[in-house]
Amino acid sequence: MPQTFSPADTSRIIEMAWEDRTPFEAIEQLYGLNQHQLIKFMRRQLNAGSFRLWRARTSGRVTKHAALRSPEVNRGYCPGQYKR
Repeated sequence: MPQTFSPADTSRIIEMAWEDRTPFEAIEQLYGLNQHQLIKFMRRQLNAGSFRLWRARTSGRVTKHAALRSPEVNRGYCPGQYKR
């Protein structure tokens, strides 16, 4: 049975999934969706073209897996991402 999330949580999950530096493990820790479940979630939430772009973007991306990340990457976003 698929989990249901509030619109705000759904939006945040999608945002985190698109972010290059947010690992799948962070999404699992916060929302309980492992990588396989996240892929299913994104397939349901995005239109087909957007889903294909997202999969192409995240497939093989080292920063999306905490165990494969460089120890130098110690944050989940780029310094210029959240401008004041």
